[in-house]
Amino acid sequence: MLATVTIQRALDDAIAHLKADSGTIHVKDPNRLVLLLAASRNIPQHVLDIVKEVPWGKGMAGMAVEKLQPVSVCNIQTTTSGDVRPGARGTGMQGALVVPMMLGADAVGAFGVGCTGDREFTPDETAWLLDFAGRLAEQLDA
Repeated sequence: MLATVTIQRALDDAIAHLKADSGTIHVKDPNRLVLLLAASRNIPQHVLDIVKEVPWGKGMAGMAVEKLQPVSVCNIQTTTSGDVRPGARGTGMQGALVVPMMLGADAVGAFGVGCTGDREFTPDETAWLLDFAGRLAEQLDA
C-alpha cells in the first residue's frame, strides 16, 4: 500500500484541480464491509470522529461504493435526497461529490470533495474524479 503522504497528496491535488474546499478518501477494510478514513482535508475533528469508519451503503461514501457510481449533491445542508447522513452536515460544506475508487469491477474505496457554497459538479468534473480515483486505486493495489 502507498504511504499515507501519497494518499494525502492525491486528495490535495484533486481538491485543487476541482477548486473544492475539502475532501476525504476512504478505503475498504479487507475484513469487513466498512470504509476506513485514509486521508482528509479541512474536515472538522468532530466529523472526522464520526466518519473514521463508514458502513457500506451508508452516507455519500458508502452509497458510492455500494452503487458503484458517483453521488453528488448541490447542497449537503438542504438536500432531502437521503444520500447525506447528519454527520456530513457537520462539515459546513454544501456542494459535494463522492465517487467510488474502482479497481476493475470492484469498489475499493471512496474519494470525495466538498465546497463551502452550492455547487453542481459537471459531468466532465465527475468523469475526471472517477478517472483520478481509479488511478489512485491502482496505485494502492500495487
